Amino acid sequence: MTQYLVAIHLPDDFDYAAPNPAAPAIGALNREMVAAGVRVFVGGLAPVGEAKAVRVRTDGRLLATDGPYLETKEHIGGFWVLDCADLEEAMEWGRKAAIACRAPVEVRAFNPPL
Repeated sequence: MTQYLVAIHLPDDFDYAAPNPAAPAIGALNREMVAAGVRVFVGGLAPVGEAKAVRVRTDGRLLATDGPYLETKEHIGGFWVLDCADLEEAMEWGRKAAIACRAPVEVRAFNPPL
């Protein structure tokens, strides 16, 4: 089995304080993943405005700044780590996640550990 990241992308102006109409569908998907034995880990992330970035400067010193590392119109708002037989199975879960979350989803395999 290979582990896959299924990441949910949210717009930068996503309102974390507002009721999420997708919450019941996301809960049902989580229960389905557990029942199927594929869910390894799931996590929602804090708002992108609370992100911190750490960079290595050219002089080798570290620089920590407020805000996300990249300037984009969307960000990862949450994710699942799934244990799937193959990419096809992971993509099926990704399709279900996109429907439940009402948001774009990215599915990527983890590289084997070094």
